[in-house]
Amino acid sequence: MQQQSTRRGGAAWALVITSVAGFMAALDNLVVTTALPSIRRDLGGALDDLEWTVSAYTLTFAVLLMFGAALGDRFGRRRLFLAGLTVFTGASAAAAMAPGIGSLIAARAVQGAGAAVMMPLTLTLLTAAVPAAKRGMAYGIWGAVNGLAVASGPLIGGSLTEHISWHWIFWLNVPLGVVLLPLARLRLAESYGAGARLDLPGTLLASGGLFGVVYGLVRGPADGWTDSVVLTGLLAGTALLAGFVVHGSRAENPMLPMRLFRSRAFAGINAASLLMFLGMFGSIFLLSQYMQGVLGYTPTEAGLRMLPWTGMPMLVAPIAGILSDRIGGRPVVAAGLFLQAVGLGYLAVVDTTHVSYAAQLPGLIVSGIGMALFFAPAANLVMSSVRPQEQGIASGANNALREVGGALGVAVMSSIFSAQGGYASAQNFVDGLRPALVTGSAVVALAAVAALAIPARRSASRTAEATGDQIGELTGDQADEPALQPAAH
Repeated sequence: MQQQSTRRGGAAWALVITSVAGFMAALDNLVVTTALPSIRRDLGGALDDLEWTVSAYTLTFAVLLMFGAALGDRFGRRRLFLAGLTVFTGASAAAAMAPGIGSLIAARAVQGAGAAVMMPLTLTLLTAAVPAAKRGMAYGIWGAVNGLAVASGPLIGGSLTEHISWHWIFWLNVPLGVVLLPLARLRLAESYGAGARLDLPGTLLASGGLFGVVYGLVRGPADGWTDSVVLTGLLAGTALLAGFVVHGSRAENPMLPMRLFRSRAFAGINAASLLMFLGMFGSIFLLSQYMQGVLGYTPTEAGLRMLPWTGMPMLVAPIAGILSDRIGGRPVVAAGLFLQAVGLGYLAVVDTTHVSYAAQLPGLIVSGIGMALFFAPAANLVMSSVRPQEQGIASGANNALREVGGALGVAVMSSIFSAQGGYASAQNFVDGLRPALVTGSAVVALAAVAALAIPARRSASRTAEATGDQIGELTGDQADEPALQPAAH
């Protein structure tokens, strides 16, 4: 059983603290993209240096997520959440004050490390604080805030850069972190994973493997997929990840037990998450540039016109959370993914060099509703597909797969875009954009198929009667039951 301290915080406080912390970590994935021209003017640096201001964060975030979750299980989730938040906040201030491009890249890498410790623990801390019957709504709000951060990063970064200074895309995190630190210390309850042990071999295999794969994916479009360093990263990373799978199958206390993937719920939602982020990240990356480079909008204007997509989670995700409580997460997630696939396919058809905003609007709205329907139930499915003492590492694994999916999405979409079009003219850009969006639509549709592989849950009332307060071993058919409770407080 999970061990929990007697200090308790309210569910509302836990929701506010974890949602804001998750927003900060998710926002920094894409917030810097629209600020790159201004950063180059101020700090100098070659194109490769500017790319690393984005990828340094992505790499450290992706490779350390599972290790961060394991540290929380071992030494205390609230304690490590506070440590991660402190590192993230301090690194944000260092990035804002960076005197040169090298120091900015270093600060971004440290930011990613702090986020990797902080982010997976937001879900475990929230789960421990919220009663099982209300988790769907809580996950809905948490998912809405995180989804908005991911999708609105270019808008926020562009607006701050255009109207104030690029430094403020990093300064923004500092007051939020300073406020959250004492609140988290006073209002969150401490919890641990039962018998949690640090798995050093597993950590090295997973971190090295993810680093190699993500490095190859990030550098592939710029250096070429046949570049020796890119190929070495991809091949060595794949080999290390294969070793991680073998280790997780045979070790006594592995960081990520491979037996978890015997659960169709756990395997299905993680496959769907990776594919969804692949299609979504790559599409947002290109559409943001399309609105500015082809349609002529400023960064702020482009972000505002994306709001029917990016802002929809704030309206729909709480409803999606309630629906997942009532009918289960599987149908809600699958419906959301199919809607997003339809929206991306529609945009691939209508986007031209002179398309009107009214013509784009249906695709943006449908994509936004689809994204909103995914986030909250997906979080619910992840956390209910494992035993409570395994929720920390389940959250870390899911977040790591999302990050890898996002890096893969940008790489794949950029490669398709470059092969079919480019930046030479507006028509050339559209020629590359449309097949990339078709690919994104197909990948998200495949994610919906993966979601349908998740077992349908039994009714909550029957599950509660059957399980009571007992926590049993999960099987594939039981894994989607939200009656799994956190340990007694």
